[in-house]
Amino acid sequence: MRIAALACAMILLAGGVRAAEAPALAKARSLYNMGDYDGAIASAAMARTQAGPADAAALVEARARLERYRRSGDAADLNGAREALGAVRPSALQPRDQVDFLVGLGQSLYLADLFGAAAELFDTALDRGTLLPARDRLTLLDWWATALDREAQSSPPERRARLATTITTRMQDELRRDPANAPANYWLAVAARGSGDLEAAWDDAVAAWVRATLDPMSAQALRSDIDRLVTEALIPERAHARPAREQAEATDAMRAQWESIKAQWR
Repeated sequence: MRIAALACAMILLAGGVRAAEAPALAKARSLYNMGDYDGAIASAAMARTQAGPADAAALVEARARLERYRRSGDAADLNGAREALGAVRPSALQPRDQVDFLVGLGQSLYLADLFGAAAELFDTALDRGTLLPARDRLTLLDWWATALDREAQSSPPERRARLATTITTRMQDELRRDPANAPANYWLAVAARGSGDLEAAWDDAVAAWVRATLDPMSAQALRSDIDRLVTEALIPERAHARPAREQAEATDAMRAQWESIKAQWR
């Protein structure tokens, strides 16, 4: 449900001019962070001709090409991103850039529909999540869960259940550390649905709606996602589990209950 929205939430490279950083590389980073991917690619290509910043510049170019591919669907950009990533020597990167490199690899796999492999790369990057700003780490967590969810959609039931359990375990841990974690609140409910436990998914969705108030910055987006999950998936699926003659009445009752919950917890 959130795949289209997530595609608009790429993790940004660290902004700002770094100590002793080549001007062309600093410009490429700045243009990337402003969303000027054409300009970022041009500046990064210039920086790649210089020995010192070549690896970091190749990384910026790759990430910008991935963003441009997401917008245009031009396969040349995806191929160009792979080429640029292949030119990067990870050992030559600063620690934060090494995390961005892992994310870039994961995104290149994700955009090629290799969702399971992408999740593995995102998981490795999450292990270094302390190097990321809080917002970027949350975005990466969202990417990881989305990749696993996409992988589960084409998996046999047994593997689908295992992947849902993997998401559940991580999101429960995330919520113990930070109850306001928006991706964790959302994905806990989605994973419960994916495992086939619709009642747990309902409870998790209600809890997520209430916990959304803990972070005003993410509350509106989280509640929009939860409302869509409940109205478009959980209510119809829970009603469908009832005998046919009871489904219409059950649907009306659950919709009324959900509207009451939303009204009580504005």
